[in-house]
Amino acid sequence: MSETKKVLRIKSLYDLPREELFISGHGLCPGCTAGTIMRMLTKVTGKDTIVVNATGCVEVSTTRYPYSNWLIPWLHSAFENSGASASGIVAAIKAMKRKGIMDKDKDVKVVVVAGDGGTVDIGLQSLSGMLERKDPVMYVLYDNEAYMNTGIQRSGSTPHSAWTTTTPAGKVWRGEWRDKKDIAGIAAAHHIPYVATANPAYPMDMINKFARGLEVLNEGPSFIQVLMACTTGWRFDPALGITISRLATETGIFPIYEIDHGNFRVTFPIMKRKPVKEYLKLQGRFAHLTDEEINEIQKMVDQKVETINKMAGKTVIGPVG
Repeated sequence: MSETKKVLRIKSLYDLPREELFISGHGLCPGCTAGTIMRMLTKVTGKDTIVVNATGCVEVSTTRYPYSNWLIPWLHSAFENSGASASGIVAAIKAMKRKGIMDKDKDVKVVVVAGDGGTVDIGLQSLSGMLERKDPVMYVLYDNEAYMNTGIQRSGSTPHSAWTTTTPAGKVWRGEWRDKKDIAGIAAAHHIPYVATANPAYPMDMINKFARGLEVLNEGPSFIQVLMACTTGWRFDPALGITISRLATETGIFPIYEIDHGNFRVTFPIMKRKPVKEYLKLQGRFAHLTDEEINEIQKMVDQKVETINKMAGKTVIGPVG
């Protein structure tokens, strides 16, 4: 697969359009970082975009009848079928262009916005099918690491040892006992042009990954996993959303990288990591952990960092300093 020439790059926030396509007045929780992610996403996509939004926090909070915070075409899909819905829209656009109903040169972007429940669990089959067909869709996962919309139940994206209502913390159960599913790796295994992880604490990195994800759509789909700190489910002070998001990357828990036509690159190298305790101690979902359990999580993160460095072919994330 040949590499698309990189053209669109945004050097600063001042380069973004002033026009707002995702407006204020939504019902997202105070301190929720989803609003920031959606606002930046729509500034990059522009008006000629159709958003397919799976059931979840963003869907229920931004389209409360009869209002909407989206000033671009928007479609609500069920938890399980956002990938298929997007594929159907792509097919409809092709048909309308073929029949002369739509200008054949008009560039209409199709973007999926879905949470981790609708992506790594219920919607995985639909997502996989969309990626296999190489449909030109950018899929954006806002990853808040549980089913927050329905009562904070665990998902395949819930990290090890985190409290949820279905993985409670007590004398027997100590929160989630399974590891977080590597959904970016699963997407990359479909051999699509572009896969990335992003973090709103690093807005320029996230914005340019959105831009790159759109650039490659003439070759096939793109997939971007964005960490979305959830003040309700993660149990933290609403003022700390970006602080906690930044610590997720600074500790090595959530490395931010891209796989562009098979080329792996960590986009925010860290020479000296902060200990995971700094990230965990700010969140009530980890309040039950003992020092010994925190040390075990540190070892798990150390192993993950080692794998990332091997993929990069050099040390891009250093030891705890």
